[in-house]
Amino acid sequence: MKLIMLGPPGAGKGTQAAKLSVSLNVPTLSTGHILRTAIKEGLPVGLQAKEYMDAGKLVPDEIVIGVVKDFLSKDEFKTGYILDGVPRTLVQAEILEKMGVELDAAVSIEISDEEIEHRMQGRRVCNKCGASYNIDANPPKVENICDVCGEKLVIRDDDKPETVRQRLAVYHAETEPIIGFYKERGKLLPVDGTASVEETTEKVMKALEMIK
Repeated sequence: MKLIMLGPPGAGKGTQAAKLSVSLNVPTLSTGHILRTAIKEGLPVGLQAKEYMDAGKLVPDEIVIGVVKDFLSKDEFKTGYILDGVPRTLVQAEILEKMGVELDAAVSIEISDEEIEHRMQGRRVCNKCGASYNIDANPPKVENICDVCGEKLVIRDDDKPETVRQRLAVYHAETEPIIGFYKERGKLLPVDGTASVEETTEKVMKALEMIK
């Protein structure tokens, strides 16, 4: 199965991608985690991306697509993958299509701006392994400690209220048009993301059963 996860920032794309990865036995490719790893390690691509991410702006297409190209060439992504965080613009979607990147479906997690702002206030992430949590909907087993690697969880700079509103504005202007792009190609699977994590996962799996 080869999927793309769509939806506004904070809709739960990363959480759903992780659950689908286990259920479908395919790896995920989260460009957000890749870029944050590059920032932490001081790599050139990370330093380029940092100023955009801190301001809640989209990382330029050439940086994102360069990362995706490198990772999709790895053996572990040959038989299937879940792309989380890319494409984020119509240009990126078109580039991926021209690259011949195969796609079974684009899963769109749909949720209101108001709910997004509420959720983002409770989001926590692990800078070491990239795992994402929410203190209300998907809390860690131990408060502020990552279930996966045991590192302390943090609030990302781009999850702060003023940055969230900026990110939502950017999403509606730059990313939302991608929904129409994949709908025209018969690849769009819209899913209501306002329910619990588990219920949303069930809805996604039911939607995917229709294309298998």
